[in-house]
Amino acid sequence: MNLIEANPQTCNQDGICSAVCPMNLINFSKGEFPTPIVEVEKLCIRCGHCVAACPSGSLLHAEISLEQCPPVQKELLLSEEQCDQFLRSRRSIRNYRDKPVPQENLQKLIEAARYAPSGHNSQGAEWLVLSARDELNRLVVVVGDWMRWMLASMPELALSIHIDKALERLEAGEDVILRGAPVLIIAHGPKDDRMVPATCTIALTHLELAATGMGLGGCWAGYFNAAASTFPPMRAVLDLPEGHLCFGAMMIGYPQFHYHRMPERKAPVITWR
Repeated sequence: MNLIEANPQTCNQDGICSAVCPMNLINFSKGEFPTPIVEVEKLCIRCGHCVAACPSGSLLHAEISLEQCPPVQKELLLSEEQCDQFLRSRRSIRNYRDKPVPQENLQKLIEAARYAPSGHNSQGAEWLVLSARDELNRLVVVVGDWMRWMLASMPELALSIHIDKALERLEAGEDVILRGAPVLIIAHGPKDDRMVPATCTIALTHLELAATGMGLGGCWAGYFNAAASTFPPMRAVLDLPEGHLCFGAMMIGYPQFHYHRMPERKAPVITWR
């Protein structure tokens, strides 16, 4: 079959597939069947919008079969109230139970994160999952070295983000870097791909939200990520693929405590035009 074609036996000729295609690759005129443009093979970004939006399941894509696209279960859709509570009750978890996270659960989290949006549907995020305690402890030590380097080389910046106070706590034996989390998930990709930084950030955000449904919690590893982005010894320890950089890291584990209220946030600053 062609890359994209409509099933004439079931297509209701509504033109929805044409309307939702972000690349404008499907021609449609009222009373006719939708047809792809000549350059569809080259220009299609394989996002699946056309398949997902067709109410009759008539839009066929050679690389995105209907069998690969399960139907949306309306009974599982969040109500406005459920969505509001889900997002407002999200907390950054910094206290973890001493309990390992099964690898299959981590796999599910990353599988969920791959559905996050990415520029041009590039899906450029790759993943490094670290759970060995000795390796995590080694990363904490290297971040401590980065903190000392920051205080010596860029004291004004270091003091503005309280690295001196964090280092004092670290040297006193408190893990302020990874908080004793049993897992660190790192999103990385080619440093020259301009879409990868945003892709990794958005994917990690999806991953953190997905963790809630599995009884897990997460927190952005800010000090670690800063060290991974700027400190050559940390890059050497991570040993990412050639040309790759860390574009975000998330601590993951089972929360030690549960939160029962939803503190207010600052009012949004909005300019209406």
